[in-house]
Amino acid sequence: MRFTGKAAIVTGAASGIGLAVATRLANEGANVVLADIDANGIATLEQQLLAAGCQGVFCSPCDVSDEDQVQRAVDAAIGRFGRLDIVVNNAGIMVFKPIELQTKDDWLRVLGVDLLGAFFFTKHAFRAMTHGGAIVNVSSVHAVETEPLIAPYAAAKTALVSLTRSAALEGKPKGIRVNAVLPGAIDTDMLWSNPNVKSGQEKIATNDVGKAEDVAAAILYLASDDAAFVQGAMLRVDGGRLDRL
Repeated sequence: MRFTGKAAIVTGAASGIGLAVATRLANEGANVVLADIDANGIATLEQQLLAAGCQGVFCSPCDVSDEDQVQRAVDAAIGRFGRLDIVVNNAGIMVFKPIELQTKDDWLRVLGVDLLGAFFFTKHAFRAMTHGGAIVNVSSVHAVETEPLIAPYAAAKTALVSLTRSAALEGKPKGIRVNAVLPGAIDTDMLWSNPNVKSGQEKIATNDVGKAEDVAAAILYLASDDAAFVQGAMLRVDGGRLDRL
């Protein structure tokens, strides 16, 4: 198993892509900190993984937009496992409003989770990780092409790509790799609750919808030693949908 003995933190682990990543990391031998603002959701996942024989998992309820809570999650990983090897910055939220109706609070809430959360975890991971660490940021194809009503989300995901590049440059001398995945339409609650999808404004063909496990597979590759020479990459996981937009 690729991750035996390694310690990972996965944000947004209660559902969707985060749940798929945490589950697969645990099944491949990693010790996993389940971080999410949804304490009940990660507690349920913890019990499921423990029941499946994955002993090195525990919950760390965390609002990623709060740096103190982020530091506590990193400290918890070090305290429990004595190391931190992998961080997957997956937590994300969206606001659906025309720009003229968006507020400062809308922007600050989205940027706090989707961008600053990744920055906070990167900052504290850089302080805690040793040579061989890996950080994977979950951006979006909306960093490249987007649609109406989600300006804060698209801006945050674009900035996350830039943060990935900067962190990759600064991480390389530390022996820490930083990369990003850009998922397309993935079969999660976030996709199907999207008002643009519900209204038919954004049309999605059945063969354009991927599974959370498809993204998890790409993330685990970037987090693994198989990607030892991959630094600052932006890996699209969209089934080729972006090429047709």
